Amino acid sequence: MRLVKSNQIINGVYEAGIRYPEPVNISYFWNFGFFSLICLVMQIVTGILLAMHYTAHVDLAFMSIERLVREVDYGWLLRYVHANGASFFFIVLYIHMLRGLYYGSYQAPNTFVWISGVIIFLLTILTAFLGYVLPWGQMSYWAATVITNLVTVIPVVGDAIVIWLWGSFVVSNPTLNRFFSLHYLFPFIIVGLVGLHIIFLRENGSTNPLGINANVDSIPFTPFFTIKDLFTLIIFYIIFFYFVCFIPNYLGHPDNYLMADSNVTPAHIVPEWYFLPFYAMLRSIPNKVLGVLALVLAIVTLAFLPFLTISNVRSSYFRKIHKHLFWSFVALGVMLGFLGGMPAGEPYLMLGFICTVLYFTYVLVLFPFIYFIESKIIKALQNYNK
Repeated sequence: MRLVKSNQIINGVYEAGIRYPEPVNISYFWNFGFFSLICLVMQIVTGILLAMHYTAHVDLAFMSIERLVREVDYGWLLRYVHANGASFFFIVLYIHMLRGLYYGSYQAPNTFVWISGVIIFLLTILTAFLGYVLPWGQMSYWAATVITNLVTVIPVVGDAIVIWLWGSFVVSNPTLNRFFSLHYLFPFIIVGLVGLHIIFLRENGSTNPLGINANVDSIPFTPFFTIKDLFTLIIFYIIFFYFVCFIPNYLGHPDNYLMADSNVTPAHIVPEWYFLPFYAMLRSIPNKVLGVLALVLAIVTLAFLPFLTISNVRSSYFRKIHKHLFWSFVALGVMLGFLGGMPAGEPYLMLGFICTVLYFTYVLVLFPFIYFIESKIIKALQNYNK
């Protein structure tokens, strides 16, 4: 019985990692799914090692990290790999999701692949936020105070949930303990969801730049795509370790190198750079409830794209209007990120509100129904040529 199970496992690994057929024409953009898995593993390994040196107490958390960096052999490397690894994780996730949007990978039959990916993205955001609080610097403390207060918009139970999260009536030591526990737990839940994500992907196979069925023209994953992944992974790590070794704090905020002080509010509270587009949406809406609703829906609505899109042509390679629409959407996201990092005043709030409206217009209206416009143009051109 054990021999049979062992053979089944070996055969499964062989089929998934060696013989699994991949479309021959997929580009380097398909490597970012592999990068995201590498980043997840790297974050889990470094996170476990960091937890061995971390003290989840408001009086000791900040100094435990300082001691790690200054006194533990290669502690600085461990800290900066984990901190910059979070930023690079979001870089590859954003590119991975934008690739799916550009080439129509979210459409049927890959519906559940896309939905599971959006859930993974949402949990990754929560995990990153919890981890950002743990160093207990100035920006960590005030980010925790601001974000957890948003939960009060939930009717009836909102206040009770906030008090449970805090473990007190203010952000304090019980809060740090809860956040540390959840930050340690969530990555393992994400691993399970990633496994489910891969299973859904294996059922229907990978998409490709042309957006067509490529089963008739596929090649084994190994050695062709294994070599391709390893080549791009080397380039990825060259860039990554350049940041870690030479500019480790470039993607962070300097205020987080000050110990948390509840009596001193930073002049400009901002989250990490990868949250800035959503932060811009939140603060651009004057009403707190509507702002939180927009923040949540900005992510959740992405999961409904497979049900809203009716195009029979997937790839933007054949959809010129959709291609231009996609790049203007990317520019909109960059603009929201820029506005999120600016002070909370005019004209940034008004521009943020306009960009927020445009974001939901893109996701809920333009992307799902652009096919109608494209089909009308094609039909008009055909009639004109006749």
